[in-house]
Amino acid sequence: MAQSAFADRRIRRRILFGGAATMASLLLPVASRAQGLSNRTVRILIAQTPGTTPDLIARTLAPRLQARWNQPFIVENRAGAAGAIGMEALAKSTPDGHTININVSSTVTIPLFFKVPFDVLTSFTPITMVGSNIFALVSHPSVPATNVEEFIRWAKTRGNVANYGSPGNGTYHHLFMEQFKLLTGIEITHIPYKGSAGAFTDFMGGQLSAMFLPMGVALNMSRDGKVRMLGGSGRERSPLTPDIPSLHEMGVTGFHGEMSLAAWGPANMPPSIVNRYNSELHAILTQAGVGGAHQHPRGPRPGATRRIRGAGAGGAGRQHQGRLRNTQTSAISSFPRER
Repeated sequence: MAQSAFADRRIRRRILFGGAATMASLLLPVASRAQGLSNRTVRILIAQTPGTTPDLIARTLAPRLQARWNQPFIVENRAGAAGAIGMEALAKSTPDGHTININVSSTVTIPLFFKVPFDVLTSFTPITMVGSNIFALVSHPSVPATNVEEFIRWAKTRGNVANYGSPGNGTYHHLFMEQFKLLTGIEITHIPYKGSAGAFTDFMGGQLSAMFLPMGVALNMSRDGKVRMLGGSGRERSPLTPDIPSLHEMGVTGFHGEMSLAAWGPANMPPSIVNRYNSELHAILTQAGVGGAHQHPRGPRPGATRRIRGAGAGGAGRQHQGRLRNTQTSAISSFPRER
């Protein structure tokens, strides 16, 4: 009788612990999914063409996220309409963390130029800032100007015959030149292209007089004698390019232009997933070597995209991202729809 009772207790113990172990094994994957993602492929949507700064950053981040999370990450370019096509795809994605976006903050200008089925302020979830970049004003070597003052004087004598190109309405290349026009009083015709490749090709061929280009790209081209560097877009000289004076410093008082880049998700992305992306991206961006890994394909050059150190940590990066978005929205509310 005593042996029977002891056996019953052992059986009950096995059932109890066995059941608990089984329940734990069932619950662990659920908890993991609740805190993160499934093992499906994650898409990083890029609203620009291959080779652009957001694309290069995404292709730097994707393999590192894949290694850290042990699941596939791919970069998918959805370019066109100054980023509207890619942002629409993001807005329509399921907010489960399997689709994110690396984009420039000039996206807030899209509704000024295109009718879009999303709201730039409410259709997306900010994740974190990932970097910033200054631009440079450059002219084609055929333009008889070696500095900003000469370029302004030349443009004023040419009327609207002088022109400049951009990858499209609402891009930084467009907005920075319009700011330059307002501050200097020149008239120079805007020719928008459907992406960077066409504008770049025509500029190199001499069909365009000038452009604003990311500093790293401009430096490479100026060293090869393909463009003439006129000045940087930052209010002050960048510590990365101390030999390049700013436009503000050279007499275009008040000029300041800096491209900010951030990670976004669709609206209503769960906070647990947002926080996981935020912490993982911050950890990657603070790794040695990552800051220069997404520079121009011809090799690292000073003045290319730089990280915003500390801005991605916790909620601070998202708050800064939100303030930047709202500030830029207010700043461009009176911007002309076409110049």
